[in-house]
Amino acid sequence: MASVVLSEAEKLYIVHGVQEDLRVDGRGCEDYRCAEVETDVVSNTSGSARVKLGETDILVGIKAEMGTPKLEKPNEGYLEFFVDCSSNSPELEGRGGEELGTDIANTLYRVFSCENSVDLKSLCINPKEHCWVLYVDVLLLECGGNIFDAISIAVKAALFNTRIPKVRVLEDEEGTKEIELSDDPYDCIRLNVDEVPCIVTLSKIGYRHVVDATLQEEACSLASLLISVTSKGAITSMKKVGKGSLDPESIFEMMETGQRVGKSLHIALQKILDEEETLGTSRPKVGFLG
Repeated sequence: MASVVLSEAEKLYIVHGVQEDLRVDGRGCEDYRCAEVETDVVSNTSGSARVKLGETDILVGIKAEMGTPKLEKPNEGYLEFFVDCSSNSPELEGRGGEELGTDIANTLYRVFSCENSVDLKSLCINPKEHCWVLYVDVLLLECGGNIFDAISIAVKAALFNTRIPKVRVLEDEEGTKEIELSDDPYDCIRLNVDEVPCIVTLSKIGYRHVVDATLQEEACSLASLLISVTSKGAITSMKKVGKGSLDPESIFEMMETGQRVGKSLHIALQKILDEEETLGTSRPKVGFLG
């Protein structure tokens, strides 16, 4: 992961500030940076979103393609994640970027493996034969700290924006089945994202923990806890990262903070998505390359 090198004096300044609930940029320990969310930014996709969280910049595109259900889940569709770390950071070039991309993809698989995060049965067209596969492409454009949270926000926004064509299964007299796609762009399936979790990363700095750490704050943290939280505050998965250790009391406190902050994060995100939805085609489109 991209990082910065700080002097001991700079680290002490950041750590002492966190102990007083005052971070270098003026935020409290449980405050997120200002986030910009825009959906429907990439053409030729079923859904897309771009999220800028501080200096971190994420682009997500989703393509729905027809495939065959997995043997163990014959009446469900599924999601596939691909992550490209094309950040400007030299540390993410080559193998460093590949390893981070694999780590992010594995984390997303873990987050979305929890039951009901996405209604996968609604992606089934014909049990055992045809289903929708959602290919979720994540592009890390710029790394300014806290990339897991930003990616999870972008993935949820892109899923909210996703439109899947409605299909009919036609069967002739000989029993041969044929799939007919609707050519009406408004005749589509929308995904219910109410249960899609967002990741809240809590970084331990000194005796306290912060959310939405900057690169400078990440350099002062030896251990972090990634918690995926639903809009109702339910924790669906946890993962510790970093070389340092976390005592049980700290983990319990971080879980409580994650639930509280996660619920607020979902409310703020849903408000933005609903506002964009009401504007429809009249909203000003910035676009990825606009």
